[in-house]
Amino acid sequence: MTEADSTRASSDSFPTQAQVVIIGGGVIGCSAAYHLTKLGWSDVVLLERKQLTCGTTWHAAGLIVSGFSTETDIYMAKYTRDLYERLGEETGQDTGFKAVGYMQIASNPERLNSLRRRADYCRGHGVSTEEISAAEIKEMWPLFHTDDILAGFYTAEDGRTNPVDTTMALAKGARIGGARILEETRVTGIKQDRGRVTGVATNKGEIKAEYVVNCAGMWARELGNMAGVNVPLHAAEHYYLITEPIEGMRRDMPVVEDADLFAYYRDEMGGLMLGLFEPVAVPWGMKGIPKTFSFCEIPPDWERMMPHLELAMKRIPISQEAGVHKFFCGPESFTPDMGPLMGEAPELKNFYVAAGFNSL
Repeated sequence: MTEADSTRASSDSFPTQAQVVIIGGGVIGCSAAYHLTKLGWSDVVLLERKQLTCGTTWHAAGLIVSGFSTETDIYMAKYTRDLYERLGEETGQDTGFKAVGYMQIASNPERLNSLRRRADYCRGHGVSTEEISAAEIKEMWPLFHTDDILAGFYTAEDGRTNPVDTTMALAKGARIGGARILEETRVTGIKQDRGRVTGVATNKGEIKAEYVVNCAGMWARELGNMAGVNVPLHAAEHYYLITEPIEGMRRDMPVVEDADLFAYYRDEMGGLMLGLFEPVAVPWGMKGIPKTFSFCEIPPDWERMMPHLELAMKRIPISQEAGVHKFFCGPESFTPDMGPLMGEAPELKNFYVAAGFNSL
């Protein structure tokens, strides 16, 4: 065996120890690995039970919005937006980010006041959100019914990204920084001693680690249970409909959120993507998530969802006549208070959680 062969065999062998083990190969896990390597951590191992993005990342809508209501959220959103814009040049893997703009619609006085307050706050933290009229919205989205719209709140720098390409760019950046990413590697246990995490057990062997980060998405609660850590989140059904091409749709149209219709809208290859957030979503995986779950869909409930679809389609009347290309239902995990779960778990030293981002 040559020296090169020996080095290759060593690098391909299963690691028995690492400074940090990250569990979960979605966009959050790959982001954690990327950022740790940027901080100089080269002894990083990421474990993915199947393939990267196979849980919920692959079917995300990829909406990029910076108009949040806390300073921390705004900072993270602005940073993420800027990162996705430059990451392709850094890694050679394009993220698919497009700054087509992001708009929120107000069609009643309560929503108008709420969005005005948020816009004022965001502008104070460097987000260029501007209030625009129904006529200006009509110019951007000629297909919209705007008679009931009081105002829109538009941020030109926001937009959309490709979730899979973005994750692959983060993963590539992590690898460039020295991280190892192992697919088809399922975590079966969390090792600990005297209140401190010491590593993980997998279907391929054990890895000793100083730190473990739970980025397992809708599996994060299950991973937490292995460690005696409470991770309060649960998967729920999330829907979007994609139509056949519609005349007048353009790729440069801004993403639009209409909270009063529980919907968002964006172009999808000349058709319309109409995403739905039910006021009371249906939980999924109550008896546990199937171990074979990978790039899977949930059979859509047309009967239950039709009233929501009909309401959302009122914003774009022509969508009611368009052919349906896809009606998608997939799981997304949500927390009770809609806040993300980030930081060291109080029950176990050096065991961190980054999950529960509520479809954002």
